Amino acid sequence: MFSPVVEVIRLTKVFNSIKVVDGVSFSIFPGEIVGLLGPNGAGKTTILHMLLGLTAPTSGEIRIFNQNFERYRSQILEKVNFSSSYVSLPYSLTVKESLKVFAWLYGVKNREKKIEEVLTLFEIKDISSMPVRTLSSGQITRVNLAKAFINDPQILFLDEPTASLDPDIADKTRHLLKKIKEEKKISILYTSHNMKEMQEVSDRILFLYQGRLIATGTPAEVISKFKGEDLEEVFIKIAREKLINQ
Repeated sequence: MFSPVVEVIRLTKVFNSIKVVDGVSFSIFPGEIVGLLGPNGAGKTTILHMLLGLTAPTSGEIRIFNQNFERYRSQILEKVNFSSSYVSLPYSLTVKESLKVFAWLYGVKNREKKIEEVLTLFEIKDISSMPVRTLSSGQITRVNLAKAFINDPQILFLDEPTASLDPDIADKTRHLLKKIKEEKKISILYTSHNMKEMQEVSDRILFLYQGRLIATGTPAEVISKFKGEDLEEVFIKIAREKLINQ
């Protein structure tokens, strides 16, 4: 059995006396895509922020690569990356210039070669000389995804990575993530409000409600637990507080 690459142990975050994340524990294993689901305000983004060191936990522990995250944060983050539809890129720079900045920040070797690789991977070579401020939301999403692969990460944190993509590009992105996961054994923690997407992509689901982890398992196991037809039905019922005590 492989050791987990991410361990979250009784993680809690309190804002203004409110427990936004309430004693959450879970693990992520090598080459696994884990879907982090829950209604708005469930604590998903706060957990991602704590895993990236953007927010300090009130209590609990995060271990990544079997190291305490608080103590070894810099070394750990060299092997981690993220993408979010809500993070801005340097608007005055071109796409290629932006990727050069991130490649430099991550200490990437053979930067030009790696930049060409990710531009090709996400089909954005044709916009590489365009300023970021001129791009559509879908194009910015793909640039963010390209940025997330610039350092060949072992762990990816993806916050609604396909939210602004058209159905064709979103489908290509899902297949690409699964392919890369299989080939490179990258571990991915993934949030989305697209339940069909989460059901298709995720090896395992973590379901949050009001800061607590209320279900974990394969998509089929979570659906079965709450007696739903699919994840979308389960999500709606949980959001409407009909199944929490079952």
